[in-house]
Amino acid sequence: MNSFSSENIRNIVLLGHSKAGKTTLTEAMLFNAGVTDRLGSVADGTTVSDYDPEEIKRKISISTAFAPFEWKGNKFNIIDTPGYFDFVGGVQEGLRAADAALIVLSGRSGVSVGTEKAWDAVKDRNMPVMFFVNKLDDERANYQETLEQMKEKFSKSVAPFVYPIKEGDKFRGFVDIIDHTARRYEGTERVDIPVPEGMEDVIAPLRDMIMEAVAETSEELMDKYFAGEEFTFDEIKQAIRKGVKEGTILPVYCGSAQDNVGVLSLMDSIGKYLDGADAVDVAAVDAKTGDVVELKPVADEAMSAIVFKTVADPYVGKMSVFRVVSGKIKSDSVVYNPNTQTEEKIGKIYMLRGKKQIEVPEVSAGDIASVTKLVNTNTGDTLCSVSKPVILEGIDFPEPVLSMAVTPLAKGDEEKISQGLTKLLDEDLTFKIKNNTETKQLIISGQGDQHIDVIISKLKAKFGVNVKLEEPVVAYRETIRGKAKVEGKHKKQSGGHGQYGHVWIEFEPGDTEELTFCEQVFGGAVPKNFFPAVEKGLRECMQNGVLAGYPMVNVKATLLDGSYHPVDSSEMAFKVAASLAYKAGIPQAKPVLLEPVGMLKTYVPDEITGDVIGDINKRRGQIMGMGASEIKGLSLIEAEVPVAEMFKYATDLRSMSRGKGKFTFEFLRYDEAPANVTEKVKAEAAAKREE
Repeated sequence: MNSFSSENIRNIVLLGHSKAGKTTLTEAMLFNAGVTDRLGSVADGTTVSDYDPEEIKRKISISTAFAPFEWKGNKFNIIDTPGYFDFVGGVQEGLRAADAALIVLSGRSGVSVGTEKAWDAVKDRNMPVMFFVNKLDDERANYQETLEQMKEKFSKSVAPFVYPIKEGDKFRGFVDIIDHTARRYEGTERVDIPVPEGMEDVIAPLRDMIMEAVAETSEELMDKYFAGEEFTFDEIKQAIRKGVKEGTILPVYCGSAQDNVGVLSLMDSIGKYLDGADAVDVAAVDAKTGDVVELKPVADEAMSAIVFKTVADPYVGKMSVFRVVSGKIKSDSVVYNPNTQTEEKIGKIYMLRGKKQIEVPEVSAGDIASVTKLVNTNTGDTLCSVSKPVILEGIDFPEPVLSMAVTPLAKGDEEKISQGLTKLLDEDLTFKIKNNTETKQLIISGQGDQHIDVIISKLKAKFGVNVKLEEPVVAYRETIRGKAKVEGKHKKQSGGHGQYGHVWIEFEPGDTEELTFCEQVFGGAVPKNFFPAVEKGLRECMQNGVLAGYPMVNVKATLLDGSYHPVDSSEMAFKVAASLAYKAGIPQAKPVLLEPVGMLKTYVPDEITGDVIGDINKRRGQIMGMGASEIKGLSLIEAEVPVAEMFKYATDLRSMSRGKGKFTFEFLRYDEAPANVTEKVKAEAAAKREE
């Protein structure tokens, strides 16, 4: 590909609800630019950006994909992101690499939850945005209604730059409101026509609204507007560009990506109305002094780049995708990673277009490319020149909300599972893996059912490992509520030295999670040198409670009395005696099961708070409070809920809130479990022992 300066590069992230048509729109752009000779189809699995086998199988995007092409003197780096909520990591990656956003809506569905999430994400980053209302070929599509929803949900600055031409229920083309021309489509052919009769009454007020917004971008244009003078096309273009950058003008285009209608006008407008990658200086931190510095996004500055995505390929190895912020990165050079304080060797550099890798000798400021086999560099790290080390803003990924236990289907695959998941973790920082030593389970935590399912499918496809998923074992505890004084006596004679240990121990509730061991032995009934053996025997027993085999906590054991034999007593004998006392005494001391309880903070729309509270109550939760939250439009419900009731909460909340709800959950403490829960856990433990 040709090399472009940063002012001629447009890095555009495509955002929106799943099935809005982002991937199909990307496909149409590539076709219009002459990069492909046919329009691929999501349904057929033939698109450029949905190339992963999992994407083809599921017919949805699950990771960020790239589609660079040249268009009328500019280079467009289109970043196609997933719309499904489970794959939010791809959205965060795309936002970090882009300078502007194109939010894609379905004209049939209007403003969906994914549209609102996209808008919130864009506003959080103060990013210029344009809209494309897709699927107007659908007879049920309603452009005007969608516009009204956008104005209500987003801003009065939403401005339609085109308006559809319909003949009956058929979408035939559109009127360009800015240049007051109309285009009609006959199949794939686009024909310029006069503005259809009857549409002037619709178009005129829309154009007046846009011209008023143009006038508000400067005092000079405002004076001209009030004087009744017409703006020149160049004045309109520059004013719209400024308004889009400042967020006071939000252009809306429309069409059908599947039929490639309206896409050419959208592409032209991206080039005209969105700034290049040189528009804004970038803040960074000087790695030596800690001071904030401003980086000029031009080629003749010192080099800096942000690695915003990692791909784990079993054949190529680790591939790091980066956006050059300043300067140039050249192949066969050495760069510095200030995050890990290591130098990295840059080998060959590739532009990515879907799964295709296009080798280039260098990449300049504003552009996006990839490199393989960086040893100590991960997603979110900075690459920079050795002589001028700086650290760029990283990426904040959401915490996982759903956890499952992973079990191998074949014996001996544990190591392969761990290695495979670790490599997949390189490319997806929105899931986590943890070995729970207490429950002896490998736990994988992700953003939802689909997310975890995709990870397991990739584990099989890329690393040849089959696993099954199960709900994680809850780490219960056991304790006692009463007192018991018992005897433990171990006596064995089998010729020669025998074994003799004898203790009286009182068990009662303790103040600390660990065993509290005391002794009140008088007259040397048990010699002091055997006290550690008694304590050790009890501590070993504490690992297995008497109800369901879970660890015992908050127990105080006092050694009161006993006896010994000058020849046959030993540390081992007293350990056994202590264990016998434990097995006899704990069941008499009113043992109870303790279950882990966490603090749930749920953020939901006001209209469903009643449903959510009802659901929390069904989970044996205790509402601690509710009220307004810091998140606009969402109320906060705080509750204490048993961990055992939370495994499917992410899925259920998403269903109840239609994807709008959020939550956090943190462990608080252990509480006594109700009788019915205790009996259920005891039965499950007994069944497992029989297995």
